[in-house]
Amino acid sequence: MRAVRCHQYGPPEMLVVEDIPSLIPDAGQVIISVKAAGVNFPDSLIIQNKYQIKTSLPFSPGGELAGVIKSVGSGVTK
Repeated sequence: MRAVRCHQYGPPEMLVVEDIPSLIPDAGQVIISVKAAGVNFPDSLIIQNKYQIKTSLPFSPGGELAGVIKSVGSGVTK
C-alpha cells in the first residue's frame, strides 16, 4: 500500500510517499482504505516534533480521514 511517511522531523517537504506492507488488523482493530484525508495545524506541529504528544519515527501523520472499512480484526462488532 502507499503511505505518506515522516522519517525525520521537519517541514512538510520532508514527508515522503512510499510503498509499505499491507496492514493486518489486530483484535479490536479495523483497517480503513482511505479515500480522503485532511491536514490540520496539529499535523504540521507533529511532523516538526513541536506538538505536546510525541510520536516515534517513522509514522504516517494525520488523524482526519474518510474511507471504507477494508478488514476487521477479531472481536469487532460495530
